[in-house]
Amino acid sequence: MSDDQPASNVFDRLEQLLEFPVDFPLKIMGRRVDEFAQTIAAVIADHAPDFDPATIEFRASRQGTYLSLTAVVRIESRVQLEALYRELAAHPLVKVVL
Repeated sequence: MSDDQPASNVFDRLEQLLEFPVDFPLKIMGRRVDEFAQTIAAVIADHAPDFDPATIEFRASRQGTYLSLTAVVRIESRVQLEALYRELAAHPLVKVVL
């Protein structure tokens, strides 16, 4: 079994539960650095050109070390969702994508 198998299983299950297109909420967490929000908004816009970065919700951690972004993205297909998730999860500024 490859390293991608568990992620692929998750996307298989999501595809069964979702009806595309769908407004899909993503929560992205990372260290609180100046370029974090702008970088994440740009990655999302690359995959969903209609995405409005002004709709992102921000929440700082209690100590202010981390920033959580919630973005609702219009997703047209599993392929689009999977590509966006994988790029966000692989980004060096990102710690967690839910």
